[in-house]
Amino acid sequence: MKKITTVLSLILFVAVAANAQEFKKFRVGIGAGYAMPSGEGSGGGVMWALEPGYRVTDQILANLRIEGAAIIRGTADATSASFDVAGVRSYTLNGQYFFNNNNFRPFVGVGFGIFSLAAAKIEATSGGSTGSAASAESKFGFYPRIGFDAKHFTVNIDYNFIPNTEAVVATGTGTVNTEFKNSYIGIRLGGYFGGGRK
Repeated sequence: MKKITTVLSLILFVAVAANAQEFKKFRVGIGAGYAMPSGEGSGGGVMWALEPGYRVTDQILANLRIEGAAIIRGTADATSASFDVAGVRSYTLNGQYFFNNNNFRPFVGVGFGIFSLAAAKIEATSGGSTGSAASAESKFGFYPRIGFDAKHFTVNIDYNFIPNTEAVVATGTGTVNTEFKNSYIGIRLGGYFGGGRK
């Protein structure tokens, strides 16, 4: 009986909180920014994101993040090499917790999902290697994020933890095992439609 009473009380609390919300429930965020990958020989690139979201309460926002980034992935070792630009697409879910209901609203959050990685190519010059490539693949990753909303503008930073891609580089004396670093920092500026005050 106590369990039933507790569950009913929780449902009633959520229903009352939802009716008392200051902000509209649905919003769609868009943004663009800079992607900074990790690894030896990596280079930054551009990114864009689309984030439709639903406010569970004024303090809790659930988002679907659809993102694309063009970056130069680096390797885990220090071999001299040239790299091709790699595309990363991700489809993730995230949650954000807002610290207040003011016009300036800082938040923290966490997300997880699937990151689709384009084929990676490398032409290493160390040891007279001729080059190598790793096929396209998808990996599960996650990210913590921080940021703030200012009215209908938003700024956020997250670190996307993605497992490395293993590759074998052919050299004049044999082969060398190496890894492409897939993790990257994302810095985004954007705005959102809907989701403002009622």
